[in-house]
Amino acid sequence: MKAVYISEPGGPEVLEVRDVDAPVPGQGEVLIDVVAAGLNRADVQQRRGFYPPPPGASEVPGLEVSGRIAGFGPGVSKPFSLGDKVVALLAGGGYAQQVAVPAEQVLRVPEGVDLVTAASLPEVAATVYSNLIMTAQLQPGETVLIHGATGGIGTMAIQLAKAFGAKVATTAGTDEKVGTAKAFLGADIAINYKEENFPDSLRRQNGGKGADVILDVVGAKYLQQNLDALADYGRLVVIGLQGGAKGELDLGLLLKKRAAVVATALRPRPVAEKGAIMTAVRDAVWPLVADGRIRPLVAKTFPLDQVSAAHRYFDSGDHVGKILLVM
Repeated sequence: MKAVYISEPGGPEVLEVRDVDAPVPGQGEVLIDVVAAGLNRADVQQRRGFYPPPPGASEVPGLEVSGRIAGFGPGVSKPFSLGDKVVALLAGGGYAQQVAVPAEQVLRVPEGVDLVTAASLPEVAATVYSNLIMTAQLQPGETVLIHGATGGIGTMAIQLAKAFGAKVATTAGTDEKVGTAKAFLGADIAINYKEENFPDSLRRQNGGKGADVILDVVGAKYLQQNLDALADYGRLVVIGLQGGAKGELDLGLLLKKRAAVVATALRPRPVAEKGAIMTAVRDAVWPLVADGRIRPLVAKTFPLDQVSAAHRYFDSGDHVGKILLVM
């Protein structure tokens, strides 16, 4: 089969398509013929040498796929059949024509979604639901601030939070993306962070109140501003480090607001935790996709042999929604 490898840390040019042996499903795993794979920020960080796969995971990048069940390892308990259309959450290995993955991390494709588009869903749905709902306990009527409005995480988070009855504020880097966040994704407040101080703008547009929950992909660069933007009893959930890993934390302000800072990562979690998250996604998110309240957004698709071009497009930041590799 064909799979993508990283020849050395660097830019998109270091991605190579190689012929390799197909994986053999182990205990409790299913084999999937991959139809499409989603690109994620973690893949870019792995390509650059900053985010190696967890111990035992494939060196092939790719954290989510769609495809068809092609085989079973011993001890698979989930009731799948050969040919079932599925999506899967991975620790790695998605940029390939086949992948073996624990059955707990596999779901049938939600109703009404074609098999290629479905590849845009598992990683972002699992990340957003586990952090906004399971970790931050976002409640109807609360205000949530979501950074990165038009990326894969942002587009899913805005729609999911709206579907759960929250008031949604978001940030983006251009007026065009601000407009997209409001008109197309349904954000109540959208802030151009290059033009405005987002904590001040949020309070001005939100009746003087900050955010009850902040979902942050930036990290250290935004730490102080995020604390400023939090409401009393607010919860800051950090899920990315695009703006650095180390910053000063004003514990006095945190104490004053009775607020909390939580940091999570999905990729290194044990299979049982990922399985529990995927089950929750199936029960809570898939019905919202099926009835149209959440729309999977695909910016562009690329064939596997154009993986370098796909990463260059990702790096440009011009996309709205997910970028997919099609096998």
